[in-house]
Amino acid sequence: MILVTGATGTIGSEVVRQLAARGEKVRALTRDPAGAQVPPGVETAPGHHRDRASVAAAMAGAQAAFLVGVFGPDDAEHDRGLVEAAKAAGVRRIVKLGAIGTGDPRLGRFGTWHLHGEEAVRASGLEWTILRPSAFASNTLSWAAAVREGIPAPNMMGAGKQGVVDPRDVAGVATAALLDPRHAGRTYTLTGPETLSAHEQAAVLAEILARPVPLHDLTPEERREHSSRPA
Repeated sequence: MILVTGATGTIGSEVVRQLAARGEKVRALTRDPAGAQVPPGVETAPGHHRDRASVAAAMAGAQAAFLVGVFGPDDAEHDRGLVEAAKAAGVRRIVKLGAIGTGDPRLGRFGTWHLHGEEAVRASGLEWTILRPSAFASNTLSWAAAVREGIPAPNMMGAGKQGVVDPRDVAGVATAALLDPRHAGRTYTLTGPETLSAHEQAAVLAEILARPVPLHDLTPEERREHSSRPA
């Protein structure tokens, strides 16, 4: 049995799908088992990464676990708790989803979000793999409404550049690490073949769509307002 936490999220849902496609026995941890859309044969378990008791119950009988425990700066101890729960339940192999640049002091507080969890993973005594993906290609789906309407889409990156990775590829690496012990003890940074600015990403879309994809460069105040809007 392989437990997938964050099982309805961007990466977790794809890990569930890929494991199920390989015929693996999968349990998906979700806050809403009744509403979760999972492949046939996948077991669902009610719970949340911040609810230690529910995590412990879901871990029972699992041999491997995919751990998604950080959704913001206040989740560090819950991230560590996932590792502790896995070890207590007798899980043998864990794959932790982290973020590019974890531990880099140049990133400020953001670089510390996954740090406690990574430290717990390495100290766990289990077979472990850490994945540090860069920005997801799917993030630009937030531009979809603006692109359809032909109005400038919000650029929250400014002039910065970043590697872009397909979430399906991240899930593919996670799936391989969950199934193959040769990935144990490895930390993988997952990124694209080049760094791109938001305007360069928009240029790629413009070429594919055969029409302009304009962007609006947000001010710091506009970025804060945009980030605080409900999803």
